[in-house]
Amino acid sequence: MKNKIYNYDFLVIGAGMIGSLAAIALIKKKYKVLIVEKQKSLNDDKRTLAVNANSRDFLKDLGLWNKLTNEKEPIEKIIIKDSINKQDLIFQNVEESMGTVIYNKSLLKAARKYLDDHKLIMTGIDLDMQKINSSSPIKIKNKIFHFKKIIISLGKHFSDIERIKKINFRSKHHAYVGFFNHQVNHKQIAYEIFTPKGPLAVLPSPNKTKNKSTFIYSTQDKLNLNDLSNLIKTHFKNTHGNIKLINSINFFPISPHLSESKKKDILILGDTAHSIHPVAGQGWNLGIKDIQELLTLLDNLNIDHPDFDKIFSSKRIIENFSYLSFTSLINYLYENEQPITKSIVQLSFTIFNRIPYLKQLFIKQAMGKLI
Repeated sequence: MKNKIYNYDFLVIGAGMIGSLAAIALIKKKYKVLIVEKQKSLNDDKRTLAVNANSRDFLKDLGLWNKLTNEKEPIEKIIIKDSINKQDLIFQNVEESMGTVIYNKSLLKAARKYLDDHKLIMTGIDLDMQKINSSSPIKIKNKIFHFKKIIISLGKHFSDIERIKKINFRSKHHAYVGFFNHQVNHKQIAYEIFTPKGPLAVLPSPNKTKNKSTFIYSTQDKLNLNDLSNLIKTHFKNTHGNIKLINSINFFPISPHLSESKKKDILILGDTAHSIHPVAGQGWNLGIKDIQELLTLLDNLNIDHPDFDKIFSSKRIIENFSYLSFTSLINYLYENEQPITKSIVQLSFTIFNRIPYLKQLFIKQAMGKLI
């Protein structure tokens, strides 16, 4: 008697944030989905996410946003400063928050609970990626499966040369991520400070007393805890009062890249497809756009269409490339302190401050609602 083959529409490899949300979104569209994850339990991820308005609405549609009721902090205003311009750039939307800061682990925990409750996830599964393809049956826990499409969402460090065509944007930066307590209410304001050594972003962190913020600083320099503390105090003592850095600091290299799948019926999403410099704070939100584009394509094109994968990739390449190029350009302008680059930065600030229409475009872009 031949082994039974379990037929599915999608296999999602990687139950991180984007992989899990993609699986849930596809399930709600009535597709048959299985998601597999190498790790048996959730990582103790203490970082935060800046969720723009588009991603927030997407999470509401999935029924996950209300699971984070007490762990969200709105961003009501964005202030951009640098060492070149005397006048700041200030962006604010009076109709709704420009974004929301949440804890990574809170959202992933809610997504994982949904997948566990519906028995749609297998953990502790380490598949041989060299042998994975949609044309051949795949054995998982002694069962034989066949999938029409395979989604890979394994983060920015996944580099299976046989499956991925990767374009790397050179970057010697690395990022420091952490939290600090402060005396003064953060007033739900997000900051982007362009220092000569690299950009420093500070976001209001979910906290009842509103006296905790999160930061990400990217630079070529190697810093210790005391260096980071002095950096933040220098830029935020006037706005946040007395500051005390929390000792838990994350450190990771920055590897901007743009990738596409080279294999038929294999789609890549999130950081596997693109990783941008954190100066824009939109990397995760671009992953949500990947999922939304996939859902839209499925509404208009049969999953078995021979050019499904190429069409999906072509629809995402323009936005992803524009973000990658934009963040690389900003870093170049600030790192090369030449008269011409300083003049370009000054002109850009002046134009934004004098033309309200451009500010509104920036606000829509930051909210993920620029069409």
